Amino acid sequence: MLKTAPIRAYIPVSDLARARKFYEQTIGLEPKHVVSHAVLYECGGAEVFMYVTPNAGTSKASQAFWQVADVEAEVADLKGRGVKFEEYNLPGAPMKNSIATGGGAKTAWFKDTEGNIMAVSQVLR
Repeated sequence: MLKTAPIRAYIPVSDLARARKFYEQTIGLEPKHVVSHAVLYECGGAEVFMYVTPNAGTSKASQAFWQVADVEAEVADLKGRGVKFEEYNLPGAPMKNSIATGGGAKTAWFKDTEGNIMAVSQVLR
């Protein structure tokens, strides 16, 4: 049954070397397994599969997000590593320092080198 099977996120890329440099050197991920046109990363016990496709960066929605304990600290760290965050005008979720607060979470979005929208998010309790 699917409800007991692990689910993995995809990161579509057009230039694997460029994307690996971003995710490994800028974001800090470490490859778990590498094949000719793909890389598998592990993040917090979940796996992410990066693969080459001409459709990379075509989604206008977020590809994935990291659920973090302190979004302000993560955003500051990533900005220090050169990551540029998106600024959105979201109804009911004002942005301050690239972080939107609303819907029970604080979230910040950025684009990777391939144009994929990624995010870091903190659940508010």
